[in-house]
Amino acid sequence: MNVTRLKIATFLLALYPLIRLLVFAATDNLGANPIEFITRSTGTWTLVGLMLTLTITPLRKMTGWNSLLRVRRMLGLFSFFYASLHFITYIWLDQFFDLGAIIHDVYKRPFITVGFSAFILLIPLALTSSNAMIRRLGAKRWQQLHKLVYLIAILGVLHYVWLVKKDLTQPLIYAGVLTLLLGWRLWHARETK
Repeated sequence: MNVTRLKIATFLLALYPLIRLLVFAATDNLGANPIEFITRSTGTWTLVGLMLTLTITPLRKMTGWNSLLRVRRMLGLFSFFYASLHFITYIWLDQFFDLGAIIHDVYKRPFITVGFSAFILLIPLALTSSNAMIRRLGAKRWQQLHKLVYLIAILGVLHYVWLVKKDLTQPLIYAGVLTLLLGWRLWHARETK
């Protein structure tokens, strides 16, 4: 598998949701509630990115395609990018930087609380994603820190489940995928002991 082509393809595919949003905004196709459309779209792509990031290790171990590891960091950073857009949309376009309203939302609405927590936990992962930070922290401590991605993914799915009020089909699909990915890791860890 050509690593350069894989990286370019991954980068372009990861940019697709942003390009789509920009095209929709430029052509006035964000629907009746543009803020909700942007919020949902960026939230969805954050979850997709997290699931894809978590898929790399099982897929690599099942196929032997070690070059997949070369795009895991990129997928993780794109997840953070879309999470940041999701968060900025909420604090700027939805809450107009009203700190009191934001604090009230975090305190009173559980889906906001877990979403906010997931975003805060993503920050140290993004900040420590470089090779220099891996060397500075040491591989073992870096790996321990980056295991937070499991908790972040759980919180992200929970955020989505609690947000949806009627049709839980999509959130439950994400929950099922995450259960499979985490279950595979538990099974694989037990088998290698």
